[in-house]
Amino acid sequence: MEMSRKAIPYTPNTLALKDMTIMIVSTAGAHLKDQEPFNTEGDISYRVIPGDVKAEDFTVTHGAPKEHYNTDEPKKDINCIFPIDRLRELAAEGFIQGVAEKHISMMGYSMRLNQINTETAPAIAKEVTRSKADAVILTAG
Repeated sequence: MEMSRKAIPYTPNTLALKDMTIMIVSTAGAHLKDQEPFNTEGDISYRVIPGDVKAEDFTVTHGAPKEHYNTDEPKKDINCIFPIDRLRELAAEGFIQGVAEKHISMMGYSMRLNQINTETAPAIAKEVTRSKADAVILTAG
């Protein structure tokens, strides 16, 4: 059987969750209030979010129509799309080893799929690899 070029290879996990540092990668448009907002007309860039960020430092910029993705609730509690406080709680309880020193956020709803596939996704993969996180939680808006 031929595997699709875009198939994700099976990567078995050898660590227990209690031994893992977890990183968040999100397409929900979350970013820090002092970072450049995403271009709602289509944006292939991403933002690096420091691991010690506070939930109240976030906002959300997203180009999807409000009837598809209403950003009002995530702006009230960023954890519903970017569960940074929940990860910290899991680390404090010993359920996971820790929270990564950085996280990645981008805005979905871009029609520039070829650029995302050839530029953004590989750049994010490098960020994830450099972070030395053991696992990633992927979230969307």
